[in-house]
Amino acid sequence: MKRRIPQYSELRELVQFKAFDPDRRRARLAKANTVWDLRDIAKRRIPTAAFEYVDGGSFFEHSLRRNRAAFDDVEFNPRVLRDVSAVDLRAKIAGVDAALPVGIAPTGLTRLMHSEGEVAGAQAAGAFGIPFSLSTMGTVSIEEVAREAPDADKWFQLYLWKDRPRSLDLIRRAADAGFGALIVTVDTPVSGARHRDTRNGMTLPPTLTAKTILDASYRPEWWFNFLTTKPLGFANFEADRMSVAESVNTMFDPSLNLDDLAWLRENWSGKLIVKGIQSAADAVDVLARGADTLVVSNHGGRQLDRAPVPLKVLPEIRATVGPEAEIILDSGIMSGGDIVAAIAAGADFTLIGRVYLYGMMAGGRQGVERALEILRTEMTLVMQLIGVTSLSELEPALLRRSAHD
Repeated sequence: MKRRIPQYSELRELVQFKAFDPDRRRARLAKANTVWDLRDIAKRRIPTAAFEYVDGGSFFEHSLRRNRAAFDDVEFNPRVLRDVSAVDLRAKIAGVDAALPVGIAPTGLTRLMHSEGEVAGAQAAGAFGIPFSLSTMGTVSIEEVAREAPDADKWFQLYLWKDRPRSLDLIRRAADAGFGALIVTVDTPVSGARHRDTRNGMTLPPTLTAKTILDASYRPEWWFNFLTTKPLGFANFEADRMSVAESVNTMFDPSLNLDDLAWLRENWSGKLIVKGIQSAADAVDVLARGADTLVVSNHGGRQLDRAPVPLKVLPEIRATVGPEAEIILDSGIMSGGDIVAAIAAGADFTLIGRVYLYGMMAGGRQGVERALEILRTEMTLVMQLIGVTSLSELEPALLRRSAHD
């Protein structure tokens, strides 16, 4: 073998260094190719208690793992020799024309994850043309979200309180602020046992102990933001210092029933979305009481352990309520491929909670936008690779379960 001295021109083409980006947040997020990468960044940058509040489930976390396993077990049945040069990801749900078949789910304690909080989520949603949901347990008020994200399609999520006049005040504030849909969460008559939160001493406001201070001390950006922004709390109502579970069990109503849903229908003129449906029978009941849209969900594995897995019960629910009923799916989604699978299995739309918060923890609004960019890219690629160009072409025939399922 004859050797030679390499030419400088050849080396110059091979050795190209990226220019230094002074925006270190942007540079950090650019390295994330998947939502799992964003999760890794979030875990490094956020105190353990806050990260595990997002990352964990209830009891022994069977539902959390099974939600994820259901998506992992899906196989696509691709079709080839199709023109997939242009893919249309647009969807219509609850009166919203969305650019993508995914919206941001309602999440509590969001400013604990990053000081930009729900405002960052709403602004990112607006930039991507998708709906944003604000939780009753949000850390930014209804009015502030409306003011800071005027162009976003906004939904308000309600936990119905025992104090009905206070609930009525909340939904009237949401209507006055231009929120187009009301999401009623019905799978939380009481809070599930979230053992990670108990071990971490999760309260609101956070209880600072020697352990939590030490844990936060080597995460300086989070610590600085926490100390130099307005105190963390539920922005839409007053609450005493207590654990998150105690907050739920003290304020919310375990006697919630179908008559209450009818009452909400009478008092809300916008779209009514019912979140937490896990059976075909309940789907039929809530549609009969005036719901416009269903969310098939087990609360991301954060309520009942060993709950039905939404992706698995979705086909039965769709077959029961028919093709015209609007169905959203959440719980377990971690990629654009998961969203494509959910639509093919019978959903019209999806919601993301953890994905949104991993992005938030990794980099505020920029992190949320990076998460949405990743999902959009993955959805487009998956649809091209299975031979479809629009959501209307996604159908159960494109899916099959792994042999070991």
